[in-house]
Amino acid sequence: MPFRLLVPFGLLCVLLPPHHGAPGPDGTAPDPAHYRERVKAMFYHAYDSYLENAFPYDELRPLTCDGHDTWGSFSLTLIDALDTLLILGNVSEFQRVVEVLQDNVDFDIDVNASVFETNIRVVGGLLSAHLLSKKAGVEVEAGWPCSGPLLRMAEEAARKLLPAFQTPTGMPYGTVNLLHGVNPGETPVTCTAGIGTFIVEFATLSSLTGDPVFEEVARVALMRLWESRSDIGLVGNHIDVLTGKWVAQDAGIGAGVDSYFEYLVKGAILLQDKKLMAMFLEYNKAIRNYTRFDDWYLWVQMYKGTVSMPVFQSLEAYWPGLQSLIGDIDNAMRTFLNYYTVWKQFGGLPEFYNIPQGYTVEKREGYPLRPELIESAMYLYRATGDPTLLELGRDAVESIEKISKVECGFATIKDLRDHKLDNRMESFFLAETVKYLYLLFDPTNFIHNNGSTFDAVITPYGECILGAGGYIFNTEAHPIDPAALHCCRRLKEEQWEVEDLMREFYSLKRNRSRFQKKTMSSGPWEPPAGPETPSSPENHDQAREKSAKQKIPLLSCPSQPFTSKLALLGQVFLDSS
Repeated sequence: MPFRLLVPFGLLCVLLPPHHGAPGPDGTAPDPAHYRERVKAMFYHAYDSYLENAFPYDELRPLTCDGHDTWGSFSLTLIDALDTLLILGNVSEFQRVVEVLQDNVDFDIDVNASVFETNIRVVGGLLSAHLLSKKAGVEVEAGWPCSGPLLRMAEEAARKLLPAFQTPTGMPYGTVNLLHGVNPGETPVTCTAGIGTFIVEFATLSSLTGDPVFEEVARVALMRLWESRSDIGLVGNHIDVLTGKWVAQDAGIGAGVDSYFEYLVKGAILLQDKKLMAMFLEYNKAIRNYTRFDDWYLWVQMYKGTVSMPVFQSLEAYWPGLQSLIGDIDNAMRTFLNYYTVWKQFGGLPEFYNIPQGYTVEKREGYPLRPELIESAMYLYRATGDPTLLELGRDAVESIEKISKVECGFATIKDLRDHKLDNRMESFFLAETVKYLYLLFDPTNFIHNNGSTFDAVITPYGECILGAGGYIFNTEAHPIDPAALHCCRRLKEEQWEVEDLMREFYSLKRNRSRFQKKTMSSGPWEPPAGPETPSSPENHDQAREKSAKQKIPLLSCPSQPFTSKLALLGQVFLDSS
């Protein structure tokens, strides 16, 4: 008997999208300027509480006004909040925190750390802050963005994770000891997202440092997952990284899988990689065929496609935002409105929501102030301008302040039914939730740059264009400037361009010298002998001819080859070729 999704009648009526001019509770549409200031106040209430009560621990415990280490003793909240400071316009505090992190954070410690969490929060946070340092007024060193203290910290942290990838499959363990590597008794079972969520950070790191090992291990892990999909095109939830056998065979778009799909899309955009996008689009077909019911997405058995869990998980709320990045706006809005009805029902998204029953799942009633629905609202508002999305932002601000705000920050909501609180404020509240709320209400923020302004930076490889827009958020909402990936590597074609310019320059010098010799009897200036002197062996000329056929213009800037797909303003633009 086919599965039929039954939605309670009381919910069905609110699935209809409101009119675009729908007013707020007081009869007016949400005022972006008002809520922008409210969000900023939320940030500083939480941030100041962390500094006063929890630093240098990882996270704040808001009910007892103290701190605790959660993911590895990195002063994690400070790293996670750093780029948010700049987005809110606080340049001086950004500069201060950069100094604090350099003086206090040490990765050479005997700590078992999550490979996934360390990558998205620590490596991602440091890379983003590194690339934003110049904009924040930090005095960057010569060679930036190809060098810098935050980049070196990100590289050090990432190298501590590399032992986890030394498995027969190339898929990483979930935990690594930062001092000793993978513990002998470490479980080989890792969730899908814990394997496929590295390409954004690791490819960026490889591009900036010139060391290909990071991107290579990330790509191998992605491909092993792709090769492990079922005959109907789905992946499960947990896999044994030693044998490649699936341990948990539930397939969906939520917890344990989510950011794998996200990084296929964002990796494709960041790296202009058509293969990664093709992989996602194949997955998307299977997801629609087997998991989608009435614009909800359920969990199914990965080999058979039969429904295993008819639930919505709060982590799935990133999906409409991801759909917007591939241009699927209509489906994205319909799914978003479904999720928004759940928010309206509880004043937040419970971790699990039973769709047929229209209520929470036992022991999954909490809301740890997650950002995913707000993230989707931000992307979709950039794509559509629909004021319904601002209403979600307004509701989020009002709910979080009313339910979660305490004297020392904002507390996780343990149960949305009775608003009981838990003694934790996750670092992602400052990294993601507040950031996406602020960007939703701040249409002129530099993050939303449409390419009308940019910065020209001189690197060891020539001039580079940065800050032109198209930022790619990692799954912890740390923005990566895609142009930066082209600043620190010199392709052979670019090297030949430079050599051609040098040859032309020397030719002009010689001609000028000959002229001076005739008129002033002075000897001609000659370039110094050695490997830097241009030469023209046969193989070099052939290579240059091959390069010329690619029609690379003279003095082309390697930081701007956005010719395939680029995410700007929440949409994907395709070239006409």
